[in-house]
Amino acid sequence: MQTTTQAFETSVPNICDKQLYRQLYRIRRVEEEIIRLYPSDRIKSPVHLSIGQEPVAVGVCSVLKPSDIVFGTYRGHALYLAKGGNLKAMMAELYGKSGGNARGKAGSMHLVDTQAGMMGTSAIVATTIPQAVGYALAIKMRKQETAVVVFFGDGATDEGVYAESLNFAALKKLPILFICENNGYAIYSSVKQRMPADNFCERAESYRIPASRIESGVTREIGLAAEKAIQNIRDGKGPQFLECLTARWRDHVGPDEDRIWNYRSDEELDDWIKRDEMAILGSRLTPDIKSKIDAAVEQEIADAITYAEESQFPDVGELLDHVFR
Repeated sequence: MQTTTQAFETSVPNICDKQLYRQLYRIRRVEEEIIRLYPSDRIKSPVHLSIGQEPVAVGVCSVLKPSDIVFGTYRGHALYLAKGGNLKAMMAELYGKSGGNARGKAGSMHLVDTQAGMMGTSAIVATTIPQAVGYALAIKMRKQETAVVVFFGDGATDEGVYAESLNFAALKKLPILFICENNGYAIYSSVKQRMPADNFCERAESYRIPASRIESGVTREIGLAAEKAIQNIRDGKGPQFLECLTARWRDHVGPDEDRIWNYRSDEELDDWIKRDEMAILGSRLTPDIKSKIDAAVEQEIADAITYAEESQFPDVGELLDHVFR
């Protein structure tokens, strides 16, 4: 296992602090607006916020091509936006409106934008892992030059289908990158309460899948590790695995803080908050550049909310449309 903690000295191709900051700020502000709107009951879907975990999606997606494919989890806002998903469609979906990704019938936990290569997220833990493996198999059979990336939490590794998927991907040398977003908890159960050892990379390596662990939470370090893994995939070296340590700042589900549950210490969470990548990258920009980015993002978010609120609810006659029967 390779552990990455050093400074990011090799630049992520064509990505500067300004671009990374914009992505991180955009995702953060979208979710802060979701928090603001949620008590009004205008949002009709449960939400699982990505606040604190944004660097994983932003770092990985910064090295992907538009044609590359990603699969995610129910905590998928950051991935959806980092991969280029349509913000207006996302907000309308949360509102349950017909202008949404799934015409308002899927909600926050089932975001999809195939034009951006965002193949979907799921409310059921670990289900997108075998779906991504199947997609990677199809890519290999068709001899297409596309990488597949699947994001999942540490809790998903408790599921049997996770082991089956790693085994099959390794056996067939599939073009897939496994990204474990390890925030340390499956809802409120810590890794130590669920596993005899914190050994995600070793488990991947037991299937002869090269694995690296990025402990810092630094966007550029995640990007560098992902760039190397993706290049290995493009070179025909089969599946790769990255474990990215991160932290969920909010409750498992919903807009609230979760410190009252006492499942983790304040010191543990505060240590991550002090290393907030959005704030660090923003501090490196000139005030003029930062204010222009912030203003443009705020306008985009305002326009997306207006779009969602002005969209119509789907007609009841659509209820069973697009349902497999």
